[in-house]
Amino acid sequence: MASTASLIWLIDYYFRLGPFLKMLYPLPIALVYLRRGQRASIMTTVVCGLLLSILMGPPRSIVYVIPYGLMGIQFGALWARGAGWHLSLFMGSLIGSFGFFFRFWLFSILLGEDLWLYVVNQITGLADWIFLRLGILAQPAPSLIQLLILVVVFVNSLIYCFTVHLVALLMLDRLKNPIPRPPQWLRVILDYE
Repeated sequence: MASTASLIWLIDYYFRLGPFLKMLYPLPIALVYLRRGQRASIMTTVVCGLLLSILMGPPRSIVYVIPYGLMGIQFGALWARGAGWHLSLFMGSLIGSFGFFFRFWLFSILLGEDLWLYVVNQITGLADWIFLRLGILAQPAPSLIQLLILVVVFVNSLIYCFTVHLVALLMLDRLKNPIPRPPQWLRVILDYE
């Protein structure tokens, strides 16, 4: 399973096929947790990180392990314990958001630049320009821009975790490792029994 997770990351990194393979990143590790338990999933994550470190280098390996490896372990643990979707979506979104900011921090160190400050300044400039075009005579505060970025990153992680749950619901049931059933409102939308 470590090689499967590594191959999914490797293929998607070099041959961008859109968001389709990204939905599969945490699933092999979560499947190992469901089948073999916590120790096996942690070892799978470590082996996956080592394999990617050899194939792609340590920075790209760390970028896989921090959000997606941890997310796979967390999803596997929550699904094995029968936790509801609300809790696993929230926990996955926290891990995904942490992974996003970890990447920012790592790439800032590797590039020797403060990428967070650069992005906040660029978005503030864009918001200034939009406000000027709309005739609004206010200037957005950088703290407001930072708060908006935090919210957008969390919502993006929430949407990603939701799609991972939907894919896992379809795939893992067929592999005889079902995850907890979705909430009632989603069952109605999906016509899922």
